[in-house]
Amino acid sequence: MLGQWAYLNKIELDYSRPGKPTDNGLVEAFNGRLRAECLNASWFISMADARQRIEEWRTDFNTERPHMALGGLTPKAFADQIDRA
Repeated sequence: MLGQWAYLNKIELDYSRPGKPTDNGLVEAFNGRLRAECLNASWFISMADARQRIEEWRTDFNTERPHMALGGLTPKAFADQIDRA
């Protein structure tokens, strides 16, 4: 399905090379953080429970948690800072 969607939207897929996670280090780092902090740290009793907990983690990660790449600011504080400029 992904291949068909990409073709219909004139998008060329470029896969990482097998065994080379450094081809996309930012995604690999995020995936590791999600796995360690959310997926491995939780028991999900249903798909609805999994969706709710993952959404809560995503919201915290994207709004409340300070990120070193943003100078220790939360993403929300960083965006607010840009909006005031």
